[in-house]
Amino acid sequence: MIHDTDPFATPESARSSVRRLRGRFGMTVCLWTAPGPAGLTVSSTLVGDGDPGRVLGLIDEESELWPAIEAAGVFTVVPLGEPHRQLADRFAGLMPAPGGLFRQEAWEQTVYGPIPAGSGTWAGCRLDGARPFGWGLLVEGTLEQITLGDAAAPLLHHRGRYTTLS
Repeated sequence: MIHDTDPFATPESARSSVRRLRGRFGMTVCLWTAPGPAGLTVSSTLVGDGDPGRVLGLIDEESELWPAIEAAGVFTVVPLGEPHRQLADRFAGLMPAPGGLFRQEAWEQTVYGPIPAGSGTWAGCRLDGARPFGWGLLVEGTLEQITLGDAAAPLLHHRGRYTTLS
């Protein structure tokens, strides 16, 4: 018999209420990269308006991305869309990446780090600082370069799954 539930899932009574609350917020899935190259899927990105504009994100301090950002002092933020589900999974460590993370797609090099070829919208950021925040690292940056392509439906992460607005 095939079940519609995961027999290996943590029982609801043992799940973190913080993670369950976070899962109820629909968050845009982004790819953050830095020269090196290094990259990580990030679904906790916030852009603050101002002059200059600012960006915040929570990343895993033990990821390959953080030392690359720290060394270069710059990074990119690329919002992902529906066609990027596998790319998001690879950079999140949920899918194999034969030959490395940057071998599956074509990439454009920028001074802030690589971006997927054809990315219409992306931002180049200067690192301002970082500090421990919960189990992650709160990274703060200044938006130095913004490229805006056609508006496209974002890839969202909600309750442990990808979804889109459409």
